[in-house]
Amino acid sequence: MGESSDSVSVDIEMIPLGGKRTFQECLVETSKGAISVFVCGDEEKPALITYPDVALNYMTCFQGLLFCPDAASLLLHNFCIYHIDAPGHELGAAAIPSNVPLANVDDLADQVAEVLDFFGLKEVLCLGVSAGAYILALFATKYKNRVRGLILVSPLCKAPSWAEWFRNKVLLNLLYYYGMCGIVKECLLQRYFSKDVRCGMHNAESDIVQACRRLLDERQSPNVMRFIQAINQRHDLTEGLKKLTCRTLIFVGDCSPSFFEAIYMNSKMDKKRSALVEVQRCGSLVTEEQPHSMIIPIDFFLMGFGFHRQPIPYSMPLSSPTSSSGSSSYIPPELLSPESLGLKLKPIRTRVPV
Repeated sequence: MGESSDSVSVDIEMIPLGGKRTFQECLVETSKGAISVFVCGDEEKPALITYPDVALNYMTCFQGLLFCPDAASLLLHNFCIYHIDAPGHELGAAAIPSNVPLANVDDLADQVAEVLDFFGLKEVLCLGVSAGAYILALFATKYKNRVRGLILVSPLCKAPSWAEWFRNKVLLNLLYYYGMCGIVKECLLQRYFSKDVRCGMHNAESDIVQACRRLLDERQSPNVMRFIQAINQRHDLTEGLKKLTCRTLIFVGDCSPSFFEAIYMNSKMDKKRSALVEVQRCGSLVTEEQPHSMIIPIDFFLMGFGFHRQPIPYSMPLSSPTSSSGSSSYIPPELLSPESLGLKLKPIRTRVPV
């Protein structure tokens, strides 16, 4: 691995999953500027890289999924995870100086390639959400031989419509004049979560929405503006997607603003190598709102690469039929049906016929 003076490493014994794991935060200098990467796991294992949505970082975008015991036994057991944050979106980030050139989406995708070079990674699996899913899909079209598979959550793939372009422009003006104000936070929360979560019983916000609202206060407005500007100038990936040969699994909440774009994206990809999972009553941030709905599809998806879930050595109580917090060996078979998990499954083919 490359040298970095801005890295912290600590070894922690993870008893449930076995083995030692390293948690290390690095500030990687690239030709397009510095980028923060949080490394979690054994660096001898295959690599899984993540990229979050606008105004989020790896903690606010992926902790719901990775804190599920079944997801931990599947992902942390098989992979070393490299969480890449968009420039200036890491915890405690300072505002990017105004004299630093704006990065476009191609610059951000090239940054991902430079991060792989920094850690000596040749081939990776990718997990991205919305804008982050677009960056990783673009990365896959530009560096086909470096991507084994894609897991995309509520992805974007087309150039922005006039309506989206206008909404982003309004958001940029609000950020410029008022910073991370209440209206901006409401717009972002509507982007992330379904109405059921934002306005639950008696119009009370859920815990995850309240936590996300607090964490948005920590974002530096100029840094968020840079990411939104890049995404608002993105180009259409349709032709590149048609040529992708890696396996792809797409999740989308049926309340997500990018619902139809995700369906369009799946329709343009090789049917033998791509699958679409619609998650009912969920917004864009499936990883936080309904992470349990992702476990079984990801499990089957990774089986195609030879990865298997590590059994959890103890049973976790099930709080409700829709929970998958325990090992699958302790869950009655009838609870593993798609309907019980709130899923609508499109026909899924994740393996190439031999």
